[in-house]
Amino acid sequence: MPNVLVTGGAGYIGSHACKVLAGAGYIPVTYDSLVTGWQDAVKFGPFEQGDLMDRARLDEVFAAYRPVAVMHFAALSQVGEAMTAPGRYWSNNVTGSLNLIQASVDAGCLDFVFSSTCATYGEHDNVVLDENTPQLPLNAYGASKRAIEDMLRDFEAAHGLRHVIFRYFNVAGADPEGEVGEFHRPETHLIPLILDAIDGKRDALTIHGTDYDTPDGTCIRDYVHVMDLVDAHVLGLKWLEGGKPSRVFNLGTGTGFSVREVVDHAGGVTNRPVPMREGPRRAGDATKLVSGSVRASHELGWSPARSNMATMIADAWRWHQNGAYSG
Repeated sequence: MPNVLVTGGAGYIGSHACKVLAGAGYIPVTYDSLVTGWQDAVKFGPFEQGDLMDRARLDEVFAAYRPVAVMHFAALSQVGEAMTAPGRYWSNNVTGSLNLIQASVDAGCLDFVFSSTCATYGEHDNVVLDENTPQLPLNAYGASKRAIEDMLRDFEAAHGLRHVIFRYFNVAGADPEGEVGEFHRPETHLIPLILDAIDGKRDALTIHGTDYDTPDGTCIRDYVHVMDLVDAHVLGLKWLEGGKPSRVFNLGTGTGFSVREVVDHAGGVTNRPVPMREGPRRAGDATKLVSGSVRASHELGWSPARSNMATMIADAWRWHQNGAYSG
C-alpha cells in the first residue's frame, strides 16, 4: 500500500484523516512534534516524531518512507494567540511549511493536499463564501495560511508540485466508532467547551461577545463534521492521483450557527443545562463566516452528510464521555 505523509497526524483532524486514509488503502505516516498532538491518537500507521522546523529530520522521513503524497495539517491555529503573538504563526506555519514543501519537492513527492482555512477571506458578512471571494485575512493565522497557498502555487510553477487546497471554518464531532476524537489541552473550541461545562469539567462556558450584528448578538460560524472533512481530503488526494490540475475547494454547509444556537443544540442533545457567562469580544473575530461547497460537490462528489449540528454534537458527546489521550 502506498505511504502518505500526514503532518499533524497526532492532532484532532489529522488523526481522523489517518483513519480514513487507512480505510482507503493507504499507509498514513504521521509526522508530528506532539506539541499539541497526542501519540495515543496515532493508531493507523507508523509514527515519526519531528518538527517542521527540522529540515534534516523531514529529509530522513521522506527517504525512509518515500511517500506518494503529503497531507499537511500541522499548524498553530488559535485566532486569539495569532493576534497577540503573530511571530509564532509566521515562524511555525510559514517557515515550517516552506521546509516541508522544499523537502517534498527534493524527494520527488509532488502531490500535496493542504489543510488551509476560510480565515484567509477575512470578514465578508451576509455572503456565502466561495473560492473566488477576495482573501483579506484579519489576523496572522489567516495570513500565514494564505502565504502557504501562495508558496504552493510558486512551487508548482517552478517544480511541478501539484496541490489541492481546502478552506473551511469550524470542525466538530468525532469518529463515530470512538477510536479517535477531539482532545486539546487547553481546550479552546466551542463545542468541547460547551460539553465541558455541561459535564462540570469547567464552571461555565464564556460567550465572547454578545453585541455582534446578528439576530442573537453572538458570532455565526459554519461547522463541518470532522469525518466529512477528512473524506474530502482523501477525495482531494484521489483528484491528484487522477492527474487533475491543482485546485482550491471550500468545504462548508452554507448554513451558519450562532454561538447561542450551538449552545441550545448541545443542551437538547445531552438533555442537560449549559452553564454560561458573557464576556467581551475577542480580537480578530469576525461577525459571520459561512462557506459554500458547490465546487467540492460538483467536482469532487463531496457531500457533508454528517454535518448537521445534532449529529456533530452527538458524536462529540459520545467521545467526550469516554475518550481521552494520555500522551
